[in-house]
Amino acid sequence: MIRNILAVIGGLIVGMIANMILVMVNMTVFPLPEGTNMWDPVQMKAALEGMPTAAWILPIVAHLAQAFVGGWVAARLGASKPMLLAMIVGVLSLLGGVMNAVNIGSPAWTWIEMPLYLLASWFAGRMEVQRRGG
Repeated sequence: MIRNILAVIGGLIVGMIANMILVMVNMTVFPLPEGTNMWDPVQMKAALEGMPTAAWILPIVAHLAQAFVGGWVAARLGASKPMLLAMIVGVLSLLGGVMNAVNIGSPAWTWIEMPLYLLASWFAGRMEVQRRGG
């Protein structure tokens, strides 16, 4: 049980790292206005309202990468129940995504990504189940 808990924590951490790497790449292509504090939701909302639609594509990929990579790491490192571990990461990633979208006021069309968190985690868990011969 402890190994499974640590696997989920590890999956969340690795998934967040994958997410942040892709978000930082996006910020080099679509930089925030000078002086924007990324940790201030009001400033971020104002900055993101002016971004072109294309600036939202890579962050969506980053969010789904978090669910997939994190889910796979949790499933791979866990002692048992790889699908459950991957889906826990997916659900927690989804909750974080919803909170983030509400806080920064993401465009309505970006909400299409929300159910995809669970799908990405499911695919990651399925990969590990198949690897283990299940």
